[in-house]
Formats: sequence, C-alpha cells, structure tokens
Amino acid sequence: MPQSKSVRIVLVTCGNLIEARRIANKIVRKRLAACATVILGPIQSVYRWKGKVQAAREQLVLIKTVEKRLPALEAEIKRLHSYDVPEIIAVPALWGSADYLDWVEENSQ
Repeated sequence: MPQSKSVRIVLVTCGNLIEARRIANKIVRKRLAACATVILGPIQSVYRWKGKVQAAREQLVLIKTVEKRLPALEAEIKRLHSYDVPEIIAVPALWGSADYLDWVEENSQ
C-alpha cells in the first residue's frame, strides 16, 4: 500500500477566482507545489470574524506539495493573499498512488 510521509494537501480559500488562479499559478511556477487545483464555482463559508458571524462566497484551492515546502508556501500565500488571515491548512496524504506521490515529491522541490 503506497504511503507518503511527506506529501501534504493544503486547503486555501480565496475571495475570488482571479486571486485563486493567481496564487495557484505563482506557487506552482516557484515549485512550492506540484499542483494547485482551483475548484470552479464559489463555495459558501460561514465563519466568526471580529465578534460577528459572517458568510462569504469563496474559491477553494487544493494544493499538493511536500512537508518541507510548507513554510515557504505559507509565506508566498500570505504575500499574495488579500485576507488579513488567510486559511492555510495542511493535511497529510495518508495514502495515494505510488506514481502520483512520487510525482508530487519530484515536482515540489
């Protein structure tokens, strides 16, 4: 069973499609990630901000990278993002196709 100790899936929400595409493009070009998938069509987020419950339409970006690139990836997302506190959450890829996991590792260096 192919397992990865280093591949991570990073979730980032953006305020609009232009911003999501710009971030996806820049992080892949800089080899901070092997792939960034922009989910087309807005999602609805409900969250608490400055003491109030709010709702917003956002774009979700799924980023495939490796653990050692997370600090640089976070810095680049924060530099490019319009939010004061952008969502940047990484989860381990516990299992995946061996070929795909190898590809992510090779292209996130």
